[in-house]
Amino acid sequence: MLEDVAPFAPATFLRQQVEAHPEAPMLLAGDDQRTWAEFASRAAQVAQALRAEGVGPGDRVAFVDRNGLPHFETLFGCALLGAVHVAVNWRLAPGEVGAVLADAQARVVVADPGAGGVGGRLLPDQLAATGARRLVLLGPLPEGSAPDVPVVGYEAWLADRPAEDPGHQPALAEPAIQLYTSGTTGQPKGVVLSQANLATAMATARRVFGIRADTVSLVAMPLFHIGGIGWALAAMSQGGTSVVLRDVDPGVVLDLVERHRVTETFVVPAVLMALLAHPRIQDADLSSLRTVFYGASPIAEDVLVRCLDRFGCGFAQLYGMTETTGAITMLAPEDHDPSGPRRHLLRSAGRPLPGVELRVVDPADGRLLPPGQVGEVQTRSPFTMLGYFRKPEETAATIDPEGWLRTGDAGSLDEEGYLFLHDRIKDMIVSGGENVYPAEVENVLLGHPQVADAAVIGVPDDRWGETVKAVVVPAPGAPPADELAPALLAYCRERLAHYKCPTSVDLVPSLPRNPTGKVLKRVLREPYWQGHERRIR
Repeated sequence: MLEDVAPFAPATFLRQQVEAHPEAPMLLAGDDQRTWAEFASRAAQVAQALRAEGVGPGDRVAFVDRNGLPHFETLFGCALLGAVHVAVNWRLAPGEVGAVLADAQARVVVADPGAGGVGGRLLPDQLAATGARRLVLLGPLPEGSAPDVPVVGYEAWLADRPAEDPGHQPALAEPAIQLYTSGTTGQPKGVVLSQANLATAMATARRVFGIRADTVSLVAMPLFHIGGIGWALAAMSQGGTSVVLRDVDPGVVLDLVERHRVTETFVVPAVLMALLAHPRIQDADLSSLRTVFYGASPIAEDVLVRCLDRFGCGFAQLYGMTETTGAITMLAPEDHDPSGPRRHLLRSAGRPLPGVELRVVDPADGRLLPPGQVGEVQTRSPFTMLGYFRKPEETAATIDPEGWLRTGDAGSLDEEGYLFLHDRIKDMIVSGGENVYPAEVENVLLGHPQVADAAVIGVPDDRWGETVKAVVVPAPGAPPADELAPALLAYCRERLAHYKCPTSVDLVPSLPRNPTGKVLKRVLREPYWQGHERRIR
Protein backbone atom coordinates (compact mmCIF):
# COMPACT_ATOMS: atom_id res chain seq x y z
CA MET A 1 0.00 0.00 0.00
CA LEU A 2 2.85 2.42 0.77
CA GLU A 3 4.20 2.03 -2.75
CA ASP A 4 0.78 3.12 -4.05
CA VAL A 5 0.84 6.38 -2.09
CA ALA A 6 4.52 7.27 -2.59
CA PRO A 7 3.79 9.73 -5.44
CA PHE A 8 1.74 11.84 -3.01
CA ALA A 9 4.63 12.80 -0.70
CA PRO A 10 4.90 16.63 -0.86
CA ALA A 11 8.31 16.92 -2.55
CA THR A 12 7.38 14.22 -5.06
CA PHE A 13 4.02 15.63 -6.11
CA LEU A 14 5.43 19.18 -6.35
CA ARG A 15 8.02 17.99 -8.85
CA GLN A 16 5.39 16.03 -10.77
CA GLN A 17 2.93 18.91 -11.00
CA VAL A 18 5.63 21.34 -12.17
CA GLU A 19 6.57 18.89 -14.89
CA ALA A 20 2.93 18.34 -15.91
CA HIS A 21 1.64 21.95 -16.03
CA PRO A 22 4.24 24.53 -15.00
CA GLU A 23 2.17 27.58 -16.00
CA ALA A 24 -1.10 26.52 -14.34
CA PRO A 25 -2.17 28.48 -11.24
CA MET A 26 -1.21 26.79 -7.99
CA LEU A 27 -1.72 29.35 -5.22
CA LEU A 28 -3.66 32.56 -4.77
CA ALA A 29 -3.25 34.61 -1.60
CA GLY A 30 -4.67 38.12 -1.57
CA ASP A 31 -3.24 39.92 -4.59
CA ASP A 32 -0.42 37.39 -5.01
CA GLN A 33 -0.61 34.47 -7.39
CA ARG A 34 1.92 31.73 -8.16
CA THR A 35 2.03 29.26 -11.00
CA TRP A 36 3.50 25.84 -10.27
CA ALA A 37 6.80 26.82 -11.88
CA GLU A 38 7.01 30.14 -10.03
CA PHE A 39 6.23 28.50 -6.72
CA ALA A 40 8.70 25.66 -7.22
CA SER A 41 11.47 28.19 -7.91
CA ARG A 42 10.75 30.01 -4.66
CA ALA A 43 10.59 26.75 -2.70
CA ALA A 44 13.96 25.73 -4.18
CA GLN A 45 15.45 29.06 -3.09
CA VAL A 46 14.17 28.44 0.45
CA ALA A 47 15.76 24.99 0.37
CA GLN A 48 19.07 26.45 -0.74
CA ALA A 49 18.92 29.16 1.93
CA LEU A 50 18.23 26.55 4.60
CA ARG A 51 21.09 24.39 3.37
CA ALA A 52 23.42 27.41 3.61
CA GLU A 53 22.41 27.66 7.29
CA GLY A 54 23.52 24.06 7.83
CA VAL A 55 20.01 22.61 7.81
CA GLY A 56 19.80 19.05 6.56
CA PRO A 57 17.44 16.06 6.56
CA GLY A 58 15.63 15.66 9.88
CA ASP A 59 16.47 19.16 11.16
CA ARG A 60 13.57 21.30 12.36
CA VAL A 61 12.60 24.63 10.80
CA ALA A 62 9.93 26.64 12.63
CA PHE A 63 7.42 28.98 11.01
CA VAL A 64 5.36 31.55 12.91
CA ASP A 65 2.88 33.68 10.97
CA ARG A 66 -0.64 33.79 9.59
CA ASN A 67 -1.67 31.97 6.42
CA GLY A 68 0.18 33.11 3.34
CA LEU A 69 2.63 32.23 0.57
CA PRO A 70 5.74 32.22 2.81
CA HIS A 71 4.23 29.41 4.87
CA PHE A 72 3.98 27.16 1.81
CA GLU A 73 7.35 28.27 0.42
CA THR A 74 9.00 27.32 3.71
CA LEU A 75 7.11 24.03 4.00
CA PHE A 76 8.01 22.88 0.49
CA GLY A 77 11.55 24.23 0.85
CA CYS A 78 11.90 21.90 3.83
CA ALA A 79 10.37 19.05 1.81
CA LEU A 80 12.86 19.49 -1.07
CA LEU A 81 15.70 19.36 1.46
CA GLY A 82 14.36 16.65 3.76
CA ALA A 83 14.00 19.01 6.74
CA VAL A 84 10.98 18.93 9.07
CA HIS A 85 8.61 21.89 8.90
CA VAL A 86 7.27 22.99 12.32
CA ALA A 87 4.18 25.19 12.17
CA VAL A 88 3.72 27.26 15.35
CA ASN A 89 0.41 28.72 16.47
CA TRP A 90 0.99 32.46 16.12
CA ARG A 91 -2.00 33.18 18.39
CA LEU A 92 -0.35 31.73 21.48
CA ALA A 93 0.81 33.96 24.32
CA PRO A 94 4.52 34.89 24.23
CA GLY A 95 5.50 32.34 26.87
CA GLU A 96 3.58 29.61 25.05
CA VAL A 97 5.29 30.43 21.75
CA GLY A 98 8.64 30.28 23.52
CA ALA A 99 7.81 26.88 25.01
CA VAL A 100 6.91 25.47 21.58
CA LEU A 101 10.03 26.89 19.93
CA ALA A 102 12.21 25.50 22.73
CA ASP A 103 10.58 22.08 22.46
CA ALA A 104 10.98 21.98 18.68
CA GLN A 105 14.71 22.82 18.79
CA ALA A 106 14.47 24.50 15.40
CA ARG A 107 17.73 25.33 13.60
CA VAL A 108 16.05 28.22 11.75
CA VAL A 109 12.97 30.24 12.74
CA VAL A 110 10.97 32.08 10.08
CA ALA A 111 8.61 34.51 11.79
CA ASP A 112 6.66 37.72 11.65
CA PRO A 113 7.54 39.53 14.90
CA GLY A 114 4.14 41.23 14.84
CA ALA A 115 2.16 37.99 14.65
CA GLY A 116 0.21 37.28 17.83
CA GLY A 117 2.29 36.26 20.80
CA VAL A 118 5.62 36.70 19.04
CA GLY A 119 5.45 40.49 19.28
CA GLY A 120 7.53 42.82 21.40
CA ARG A 121 10.91 42.31 23.04
CA LEU A 122 10.14 38.75 24.08
CA LEU A 123 11.17 37.32 20.71
CA PRO A 124 14.94 37.35 21.43
CA ASP A 125 14.37 35.57 24.75
CA GLN A 126 12.22 32.94 23.08
CA LEU A 127 14.85 32.29 20.45
CA ALA A 128 17.65 32.00 23.01
CA ALA A 129 16.05 28.82 24.35
CA THR A 130 15.78 27.16 20.93
CA GLY A 131 19.41 27.10 19.87
CA ALA A 132 18.33 28.56 16.52
CA ARG A 133 21.11 29.56 14.16
CA ARG A 134 19.09 32.13 12.23
CA LEU A 135 15.99 34.29 12.61
CA VAL A 136 14.37 35.09 9.27
CA LEU A 137 11.97 38.01 9.55
CA LEU A 138 8.73 38.42 7.61
CA GLY A 139 8.34 41.87 9.14
CA PRO A 140 10.41 44.41 11.10
CA LEU A 141 11.63 43.71 14.62
CA PRO A 142 10.30 46.11 17.27
CA GLU A 143 12.63 49.05 17.77
CA GLY A 144 15.32 48.32 20.32
CA SER A 145 15.22 44.54 19.95
CA ALA A 146 18.60 42.84 19.89
CA PRO A 147 18.34 39.09 19.25
CA ASP A 148 21.27 36.87 20.21
CA VAL A 149 21.05 35.06 16.86
CA PRO A 150 21.76 36.45 13.37
CA VAL A 151 18.74 38.20 11.85
CA VAL A 152 17.88 38.65 8.17
CA GLY A 153 14.80 39.69 6.24
CA TYR A 154 12.99 36.96 4.30
CA GLU A 155 13.46 38.49 0.85
CA ALA A 156 17.12 39.34 1.50
CA TRP A 157 17.66 35.78 2.76
CA LEU A 158 16.43 34.40 -0.56
CA ALA A 159 17.76 37.05 -2.92
CA ASP A 160 21.04 35.42 -3.98
CA ARG A 161 19.98 31.80 -3.66
CA PRO A 162 19.81 29.72 -6.85
CA ALA A 163 16.43 28.25 -7.71
CA GLU A 164 17.89 24.74 -7.77
CA ASP A 165 16.05 21.81 -6.28
CA PRO A 166 18.49 20.06 -3.91
CA GLY A 167 16.87 16.80 -5.00
CA HIS A 168 16.20 15.07 -1.69
CA GLN A 169 14.20 11.89 -2.34
CA PRO A 170 11.93 11.34 0.67
CA ALA A 171 11.73 7.95 2.33
CA LEU A 172 8.18 7.25 3.41
CA ALA A 173 9.24 6.47 6.98
CA GLU A 174 11.00 9.79 7.55
CA PRO A 175 9.36 12.74 9.37
CA ALA A 176 7.80 15.43 7.18
CA ILE A 177 6.02 17.98 9.36
CA GLN A 178 5.54 18.66 13.06
CA LEU A 179 2.33 20.19 14.38
CA TYR A 180 1.59 21.05 17.97
CA THR A 181 -1.53 20.00 19.81
CA SER A 182 -3.79 22.82 20.94
CA GLY A 183 -2.76 22.52 24.57
CA THR A 184 -6.34 22.82 25.84
CA THR A 185 -5.57 20.17 28.47
CA GLY A 186 -1.93 20.94 29.19
CA GLN A 187 1.37 21.74 27.50
CA PRO A 188 1.30 21.42 23.69
CA LYS A 189 3.00 18.34 22.28
CA GLY A 190 4.77 18.12 18.94
CA VAL A 191 2.99 15.61 16.71
CA VAL A 192 5.46 14.17 14.18
CA LEU A 193 3.82 13.14 10.92
CA SER A 194 5.72 11.06 8.40
CA GLN A 195 5.95 11.27 4.64
CA ALA A 196 3.79 8.13 4.56
CA ASN A 197 1.17 9.75 6.80
CA LEU A 198 0.86 12.73 4.46
CA ALA A 199 1.06 10.67 1.28
CA THR A 200 -1.71 8.33 2.46
CA ALA A 201 -3.91 11.31 3.38
CA MET A 202 -3.32 12.87 -0.05
CA ALA A 203 -4.15 9.64 -1.85
CA THR A 204 -7.35 9.40 0.20
CA ALA A 205 -8.31 12.94 -0.84
CA ARG A 206 -8.31 11.76 -4.44
CA ARG A 207 -9.99 8.41 -3.92
CA VAL A 208 -12.64 9.34 -1.36
CA PHE A 209 -13.08 13.12 -1.13
CA GLY A 210 -13.30 13.69 -4.87
CA ILE A 211 -10.43 16.20 -4.93
CA ARG A 212 -9.06 16.42 -8.44
CA ALA A 213 -7.12 18.57 -10.90
CA ASP A 214 -10.04 20.97 -11.51
CA THR A 215 -10.54 21.56 -7.79
CA VAL A 216 -10.46 25.17 -6.62
CA SER A 217 -9.93 24.83 -2.91
CA LEU A 218 -10.56 27.55 -0.34
CA VAL A 219 -8.03 27.19 2.49
CA ALA A 220 -9.76 28.88 5.42
CA MET A 221 -8.31 27.03 8.41
CA PRO A 222 -5.06 28.13 10.08
CA LEU A 223 -2.06 26.35 8.58
CA PHE A 224 -0.64 25.40 11.97
CA HIS A 225 -3.65 23.07 12.28
CA ILE A 226 -3.95 19.75 10.44
CA GLY A 227 -7.34 20.89 9.12
CA GLY A 228 -5.53 23.79 7.45
CA ILE A 229 -2.29 22.36 6.12
CA GLY A 230 -3.72 18.90 5.46
CA TRP A 231 -6.61 20.38 3.51
CA ALA A 232 -4.31 22.70 1.54
CA LEU A 233 -1.99 19.85 0.56
CA ALA A 234 -4.97 17.78 -0.61
CA ALA A 235 -5.78 20.04 -3.55
CA MET A 236 -2.11 20.65 -4.34
CA SER A 237 -1.39 16.94 -4.48
CA GLN A 238 -3.96 16.55 -7.28
CA GLY A 239 -2.82 19.59 -9.25
CA GLY A 240 -5.73 21.78 -8.14
CA THR A 241 -5.69 25.49 -7.32
CA SER A 242 -5.67 26.73 -3.72
CA VAL A 243 -7.13 30.06 -2.60
CA VAL A 244 -5.58 30.93 0.75
CA LEU A 245 -7.47 33.04 3.29
CA ARG A 246 -5.18 34.92 5.67
CA ASP A 247 -7.85 35.50 8.33
CA VAL A 248 -11.40 34.17 8.46
CA ASP A 249 -14.03 36.77 7.68
CA PRO A 250 -17.44 35.50 6.52
CA GLY A 251 -17.87 38.32 4.02
CA VAL A 252 -14.46 37.63 2.50
CA VAL A 253 -15.23 33.90 2.35
CA LEU A 254 -18.38 34.57 0.33
CA ASP A 255 -16.51 36.99 -1.94
CA LEU A 256 -13.71 34.48 -2.63
CA VAL A 257 -16.17 31.67 -3.38
CA GLU A 258 -17.89 33.87 -5.96
CA ARG A 259 -14.77 35.45 -7.48
CA HIS A 260 -12.67 32.30 -7.84
CA ARG A 261 -15.50 29.80 -8.34
CA VAL A 262 -14.41 27.71 -5.36
CA THR A 263 -15.44 24.06 -5.66
CA GLU A 264 -14.43 22.62 -2.27
CA THR A 265 -13.50 23.91 1.16
CA PHE A 266 -13.05 22.71 4.73
CA VAL A 267 -14.34 24.82 7.63
CA VAL A 268 -15.25 24.46 11.28
CA PRO A 269 -18.90 24.71 12.40
CA ALA A 270 -18.25 28.16 13.92
CA VAL A 271 -17.49 29.45 10.42
CA LEU A 272 -20.67 27.90 9.05
CA MET A 273 -22.65 29.63 11.79
CA ALA A 274 -20.97 32.96 10.94
CA LEU A 275 -21.76 32.49 7.24
CA LEU A 276 -25.42 31.77 7.97
CA ALA A 277 -25.61 34.96 10.04
CA HIS A 278 -23.97 37.16 7.39
CA PRO A 279 -26.32 39.52 5.51
CA ARG A 280 -24.89 38.48 2.11
CA ILE A 281 -25.66 34.79 2.56
CA GLN A 282 -29.12 35.19 1.05
CA ASP A 283 -27.94 36.41 -2.35
CA ALA A 284 -24.37 35.10 -2.56
CA ASP A 285 -23.64 32.97 -5.64
CA LEU A 286 -22.53 29.62 -4.22
CA SER A 287 -23.31 27.61 -7.35
CA SER A 288 -19.66 26.63 -7.93
CA LEU A 289 -19.48 24.66 -4.69
CA ARG A 290 -19.47 20.89 -5.08
CA THR A 291 -18.77 19.89 -1.47
CA VAL A 292 -18.31 21.70 1.82
CA PHE A 293 -16.30 19.59 4.25
CA TYR A 294 -16.65 20.41 7.94
CA GLY A 295 -15.36 19.13 11.27
CA ALA A 296 -12.87 19.77 14.12
CA SER A 297 -15.67 20.57 16.60
CA PRO A 298 -19.31 19.52 17.16
CA ILE A 299 -22.06 20.95 14.98
CA ALA A 300 -25.68 21.48 15.97
CA GLU A 301 -28.16 19.55 13.84
CA ASP A 302 -30.20 22.72 13.25
CA VAL A 303 -27.14 24.55 11.89
CA LEU A 304 -26.36 21.67 9.55
CA VAL A 305 -29.91 21.51 8.19
CA ARG A 306 -29.91 25.26 7.52
CA CYS A 307 -26.57 24.95 5.71
CA LEU A 308 -27.85 22.15 3.51
CA ASP A 309 -30.84 24.27 2.58
CA ARG A 310 -28.93 27.46 1.80
CA PHE A 311 -25.69 26.25 0.22
CA GLY A 312 -27.31 23.84 -2.20
CA CYS A 313 -24.23 21.59 -2.46
CA GLY A 314 -22.96 18.41 -0.89
CA PHE A 315 -21.80 18.42 2.72
CA ALA A 316 -19.36 15.93 4.24
CA GLN A 317 -18.27 15.72 7.86
CA LEU A 318 -14.69 14.69 8.64
CA TYR A 319 -13.56 13.42 12.03
CA GLY A 320 -9.98 13.02 13.08
CA MET A 321 -7.17 14.65 15.02
CA THR A 322 -3.64 15.89 14.57
CA GLU A 323 -2.31 12.52 15.71
CA THR A 324 -4.18 10.81 12.83
CA THR A 325 -3.08 13.25 10.11
CA GLY A 326 -6.61 14.59 10.10
CA ALA A 327 -9.64 12.66 8.92
CA ILE A 328 -10.19 9.00 9.74
CA THR A 329 -13.99 8.95 9.24
CA MET A 330 -16.35 10.68 6.85
CA LEU A 331 -20.09 11.24 6.83
CA ALA A 332 -20.61 11.26 3.08
CA PRO A 333 -22.89 13.73 1.26
CA GLU A 334 -25.43 11.00 0.57
CA ASP A 335 -25.80 10.46 4.32
CA HIS A 336 -26.93 14.09 4.76
CA ASP A 337 -30.69 13.63 4.28
CA PRO A 338 -32.67 15.68 6.82
CA SER A 339 -36.04 14.68 5.37
CA GLY A 340 -35.36 10.96 4.94
CA PRO A 341 -35.67 7.96 7.25
CA ARG A 342 -31.97 8.15 8.15
CA ARG A 343 -31.99 11.72 9.44
CA HIS A 344 -30.36 10.46 12.66
CA LEU A 345 -27.11 10.09 10.68
CA LEU A 346 -26.76 13.88 10.78
CA ARG A 347 -25.57 13.32 14.35
CA SER A 348 -22.93 10.84 13.18
CA ALA A 349 -19.27 11.43 12.32
CA GLY A 350 -19.59 8.85 9.55
CA ARG A 351 -17.80 5.62 8.78
CA PRO A 352 -14.08 4.80 8.72
CA LEU A 353 -12.06 5.77 5.68
CA PRO A 354 -10.36 2.97 3.70
CA GLY A 355 -7.56 1.42 5.72
CA VAL A 356 -8.89 2.74 9.05
CA GLU A 357 -9.88 0.43 11.92
CA LEU A 358 -12.12 1.74 14.70
CA ARG A 359 -13.15 0.22 17.99
CA VAL A 360 -14.85 1.41 21.18
CA VAL A 361 -13.52 0.20 24.52
CA ASP A 362 -14.33 0.64 28.17
CA PRO A 363 -11.88 3.36 29.29
CA ALA A 364 -11.56 1.73 32.71
CA ASP A 365 -10.50 -1.79 31.68
CA GLY A 366 -10.00 -1.72 27.90
CA ARG A 367 -12.84 -4.18 27.31
CA LEU A 368 -14.22 -4.09 23.75
CA LEU A 369 -17.78 -2.71 23.79
CA PRO A 370 -20.62 -3.84 21.53
CA PRO A 371 -22.51 -1.56 19.12
CA GLY A 372 -24.52 1.14 20.85
CA GLN A 373 -22.45 1.32 24.03
CA VAL A 374 -20.42 4.45 24.76
CA GLY A 375 -16.72 4.18 25.50
CA GLU A 376 -13.39 5.52 24.31
CA VAL A 377 -12.86 5.58 20.54
CA GLN A 378 -9.61 3.97 19.42
CA THR A 379 -8.16 3.74 15.93
CA ARG A 380 -5.42 1.97 13.98
CA SER A 381 -4.41 3.02 10.47
CA PRO A 382 -1.62 4.25 8.18
CA PHE A 383 -2.62 7.77 9.24
CA THR A 384 -1.31 7.33 12.81
CA MET A 385 1.56 9.67 13.72
CA LEU A 386 5.13 8.58 14.29
CA GLY A 387 4.81 9.90 17.84
CA TYR A 388 5.23 12.97 20.01
CA PHE A 389 8.56 14.73 19.51
CA ARG A 390 11.03 13.75 22.25
CA LYS A 391 8.20 12.40 24.43
CA PRO A 392 8.40 8.59 24.37
CA GLU A 393 6.33 8.14 27.53
CA GLU A 394 3.46 10.25 26.22
CA THR A 395 3.66 8.42 22.89
CA ALA A 396 3.49 5.03 24.62
CA ALA A 397 0.49 6.20 26.67
CA THR A 398 -1.33 7.19 23.46
CA ILE A 399 -0.38 4.34 21.08
CA ASP A 400 -0.32 0.78 22.40
CA PRO A 401 2.13 -1.92 21.19
CA GLU A 402 -0.45 -3.16 18.67
CA GLY A 403 -0.76 0.28 17.09
CA TRP A 404 -4.12 1.29 18.57
CA LEU A 405 -4.29 5.03 19.23
CA ARG A 406 -6.39 6.34 22.10
CA THR A 407 -8.34 9.34 20.80
CA GLY A 408 -9.65 10.48 24.18
CA ASP A 409 -13.09 10.84 22.58
CA ALA A 410 -16.20 9.17 23.95
CA GLY A 411 -18.34 7.57 21.27
CA SER A 412 -20.23 4.54 20.05
CA LEU A 413 -20.52 2.55 16.83
CA ASP A 414 -23.84 1.40 15.42
CA GLU A 415 -24.49 -1.89 13.64
CA GLU A 416 -23.55 -0.36 10.27
CA GLY A 417 -20.23 1.00 11.53
CA TYR A 418 -21.27 4.65 11.81
CA LEU A 419 -19.45 6.49 14.57
CA PHE A 420 -21.45 8.66 16.99
CA LEU A 421 -19.34 10.99 19.11
CA HIS A 422 -20.58 11.99 22.53
CA ASP A 423 -17.78 14.16 23.88
CA ARG A 424 -14.22 14.15 25.08
CA ILE A 425 -13.74 11.55 27.84
CA LYS A 426 -12.28 14.32 30.01
CA ASP A 427 -15.38 16.51 29.49
CA MET A 428 -17.87 13.84 30.58
CA ILE A 429 -19.91 14.91 33.62
CA VAL A 430 -20.64 12.32 36.30
CA SER A 431 -23.68 13.49 38.24
CA GLY A 432 -25.06 11.20 40.90
CA GLY A 433 -23.41 8.21 39.22
CA GLU A 434 -24.91 9.00 35.82
CA ASN A 435 -22.72 9.88 32.84
CA VAL A 436 -23.71 13.08 31.03
CA TYR A 437 -22.09 13.93 27.70
CA PRO A 438 -22.13 17.73 27.23
CA ALA A 439 -22.42 17.55 23.43
CA GLU A 440 -25.88 15.99 23.73
CA VAL A 441 -27.11 18.79 25.97
CA GLU A 442 -25.44 21.45 23.82
CA ASN A 443 -27.20 20.13 20.72
CA VAL A 444 -30.56 20.62 22.46
CA LEU A 445 -29.69 24.13 23.62
CA LEU A 446 -28.53 25.16 20.15
CA GLY A 447 -31.94 24.18 18.82
CA HIS A 448 -33.53 27.01 20.82
CA PRO A 449 -34.12 30.09 18.61
CA GLN A 450 -32.83 32.49 21.28
CA VAL A 451 -29.45 30.71 21.68
CA ALA A 452 -26.54 31.77 19.47
CA ASP A 453 -23.90 29.55 21.09
CA ALA A 454 -23.70 27.22 24.07
CA ALA A 455 -21.32 25.10 26.12
CA VAL A 456 -22.09 22.66 28.92
CA ILE A 457 -19.74 21.93 31.82
CA GLY A 458 -19.81 20.10 35.14
CA VAL A 459 -19.62 22.20 38.31
CA PRO A 460 -19.32 21.11 41.98
CA ASP A 461 -22.45 19.96 43.78
CA ASP A 462 -22.59 18.86 47.43
CA ARG A 463 -25.28 16.27 46.78
CA TRP A 464 -24.43 14.87 43.33
CA GLY A 465 -20.69 15.44 43.19
CA GLU A 466 -21.10 17.60 40.11
CA THR A 467 -24.04 18.97 38.24
CA VAL A 468 -24.72 20.32 34.77
CA LYS A 469 -24.27 24.02 34.00
CA ALA A 470 -25.08 25.65 30.68
CA VAL A 471 -23.04 28.64 29.50
CA VAL A 472 -25.04 30.37 26.79
CA VAL A 473 -24.50 33.21 24.32
CA PRO A 474 -27.96 34.74 23.71
CA ALA A 475 -29.09 35.41 20.16
CA PRO A 476 -29.73 39.03 19.15
CA GLY A 477 -33.05 40.21 20.54
CA ALA A 478 -33.21 37.51 23.23
CA PRO A 479 -35.06 38.42 26.46
CA PRO A 480 -33.15 39.36 29.64
CA ALA A 481 -31.41 36.73 31.75
CA ASP A 482 -34.20 36.43 34.32
CA GLU A 483 -36.54 35.35 31.51
CA LEU A 484 -34.23 33.44 29.20
CA ALA A 485 -32.47 31.25 31.79
CA PRO A 486 -35.64 29.63 33.22
CA ALA A 487 -37.05 29.26 29.69
CA LEU A 488 -33.95 27.33 28.63
CA LEU A 489 -34.11 25.07 31.68
CA ALA A 490 -37.72 24.24 30.87
CA TYR A 491 -36.84 23.70 27.21
CA CYS A 492 -34.20 21.13 28.16
CA ARG A 493 -36.50 19.31 30.59
CA GLU A 494 -38.95 18.73 27.74
CA ARG A 495 -36.28 17.11 25.60
CA LEU A 496 -33.78 15.38 27.89
CA ALA A 497 -33.73 12.94 30.77
CA HIS A 498 -33.86 14.88 34.04
CA TYR A 499 -30.32 13.96 35.11
CA LYS A 500 -28.93 15.38 31.87
CA CYS A 501 -30.64 18.76 32.21
CA PRO A 502 -28.77 21.88 33.30
CA THR A 503 -29.50 23.00 36.82
CA SER A 504 -28.25 26.53 36.11
CA VAL A 505 -27.60 28.80 33.13
CA ASP A 506 -24.99 31.53 32.78
CA LEU A 507 -25.35 34.08 29.98
CA VAL A 508 -22.11 35.38 28.45
CA PRO A 509 -21.25 37.58 25.43
CA SER A 510 -18.98 34.92 23.88
CA LEU A 511 -17.36 31.55 24.56
CA PRO A 512 -13.60 31.10 24.79
CA ARG A 513 -12.39 29.09 21.81
CA ASN A 514 -9.05 27.98 20.42
CA PRO A 515 -8.13 28.85 16.81
CA THR A 516 -9.87 25.73 15.45
CA GLY A 517 -13.17 26.66 17.06
CA LYS A 518 -13.10 24.25 19.98
CA VAL A 519 -14.55 25.65 23.18
CA LEU A 520 -11.96 25.91 25.97
CA LYS A 521 -14.00 24.14 28.60
CA ARG A 522 -11.06 24.05 30.98
CA VAL A 523 -11.25 27.85 31.05
CA LEU A 524 -15.00 27.75 31.68
CA ARG A 525 -14.70 25.17 34.49
CA GLU A 526 -11.75 26.64 36.32
CA PRO A 527 -13.53 29.35 38.38
CA TYR A 528 -16.02 26.83 39.75
CA TRP A 529 -13.49 24.17 40.76
CA GLN A 530 -11.00 26.29 42.66
CA GLY A 531 -10.68 24.86 46.14
CA HIS A 532 -12.25 21.53 45.13
CA GLU A 533 -10.47 18.21 44.74
CA ARG A 534 -11.43 17.57 41.11
CA ARG A 535 -8.53 18.42 38.81
CA ILE A 536 -9.31 20.97 36.12
CA ARG A 537 -8.28 19.18 32.92
